Amino acid sequence: MAEKDENRPSPDHSGSHRHDIDAISVQSSLSDAPTARDTTSEKLGESMNNGISAQVDEGILGDPENMTRVSSGPAYSTFSNNTKRWTLALVTAASFVSPMTANIYFPALNPIADDLNISISLINLTLTSYMIFQGLSPTIFGDFGDMAGRRPAYIVAFSIYIGANIGLALQRNFVALLILRCVQSAGSSGTLALGYAVVADISSTGERGKYMGIVGAGINIGPALGPLLGGILSQYLGWPAIFWFCAIFSAAWMIPFILSAPETCRNVVGNGSIAPQKWNRTLLDIYSHRRDVPDQNVPKRKLKFPNPLKTLYIVFDKEMAIILCINAIIYVAFILTAATLSTLFKEIYGYNDLQVGLCYLPYGFGCAFAVVAQGRVLDWNYRRIAKAIGFTIDRKRGNDLAKFPIETARIQAIYPILLAGIVTLIGYGWALQVETSVAVPLVLVFLIGMFVPTSFSVLNTLIVDLNPNAPATATAANNLVRCMFGAASTAAIDHMIEGMGRGWCFTFLALLNLAMIPLLRLVDKRGMGWRAAKAKREALRAT
Repeated sequence: MAEKDENRPSPDHSGSHRHDIDAISVQSSLSDAPTARDTTSEKLGESMNNGISAQVDEGILGDPENMTRVSSGPAYSTFSNNTKRWTLALVTAASFVSPMTANIYFPALNPIADDLNISISLINLTLTSYMIFQGLSPTIFGDFGDMAGRRPAYIVAFSIYIGANIGLALQRNFVALLILRCVQSAGSSGTLALGYAVVADISSTGERGKYMGIVGAGINIGPALGPLLGGILSQYLGWPAIFWFCAIFSAAWMIPFILSAPETCRNVVGNGSIAPQKWNRTLLDIYSHRRDVPDQNVPKRKLKFPNPLKTLYIVFDKEMAIILCINAIIYVAFILTAATLSTLFKEIYGYNDLQVGLCYLPYGFGCAFAVVAQGRVLDWNYRRIAKAIGFTIDRKRGNDLAKFPIETARIQAIYPILLAGIVTLIGYGWALQVETSVAVPLVLVFLIGMFVPTSFSVLNTLIVDLNPNAPATATAANNLVRCMFGAASTAAIDHMIEGMGRGWCFTFLALLNLAMIPLLRLVDKRGMGWRAAKAKREALRAT
């Protein structure tokens, strides 16, 4: 993957060591330095509070000279397009693992219970424990990835995951199953916070939507393919084959990653022009430069133990708390549709495990198709608003979001998609209530897969946009809140369906989503002002 990029700054010392992707440059030390804020940001924040959210009107146009000014600093990312594509492909495959692992287990619940001679209620404890660690693990790996780098975080997470899967395939004891499922969750879930962080490392806000959409497709297709893979493996090879498959898939992924995926963390390599320490370089890079004179300018980084409390700082930030809550409520509708599909289709249509697994395919393909398309819509809306306010997009060097209504650029895309998802949820619930032909709920579940995940994927992008210095930690905060809501809702959904009926249960979920629109409007309208006030407080605290 060593490749020369025309956008890369030239090294200032002829004898300096070259990174596999980028040259070390004195100029690169500026890459992480924040651009100077002027009084424009405060003016813009006030303008946004006065109601630009739907139109982005004249309040922003008051200072067109400042709005069109482009930074003359170093490029936002010096990684070449081919390197970005390869890194994105690896990250998307890694992001598929955690949701796939959570769902591939479902078809094997009864066979495992029979083999271990335990009840289904005990097996369900492994589901609860898995979800708990799914929420907690990213809080550690997120900070680890922001501090030490994405490569070591990925390698540690997948090493834990592979070891847990080998143990799960060999164990024949409930206690071992319970403990190893927790370890498996800790490893796989750690990657959730890292995927979006890599996207933030290599893409500016003007092009981030399409990259986030691709990674989101990997995440959202996992719940669809997982049960299908689990059903096939369990039925034809036995339930241990599920865990062997997970271990082999992950080991196969790690080989090209260790060989060729560059470190992208901006706290470690800046915009990509600073070489990481030798232990954090790709094997191909180390081999190709084995005769080079060691560079004395590579900074020595002191690693600290990850601090999961950093996640809570983000959770309790005013703007972030509202966004995380909205995201979690929308996510609940998504996860409950997936969690109840197997039991409801078995109950209504009498399907076996393999047939139910096939019914997840429309759901997954709807997720993958829509999330990729949504990324392009986000980039289009970003350009549209930038043009309306006279804001010049600099894809090479990135943009100062203190001068741009990023909340509006992202949230505007949610309204029609969320409303479509609400209507589809109601229709799906009542189609199951009256037990129509299976074609009707299958079409509706495809549409749910298109609309509902797309809505919270837009918010995932906004969360990364608002936390450029700690995207992995911010994603971990998002995952923590979502898993808390998800754990509570999955525990209650059977009682809700029993008490309310299928139709009213999904209608209730749809109405919860509808109640999020006023909160979205609040963030849309006031978010920029909140950011300006927060930046002012942090500046005063720094002095």
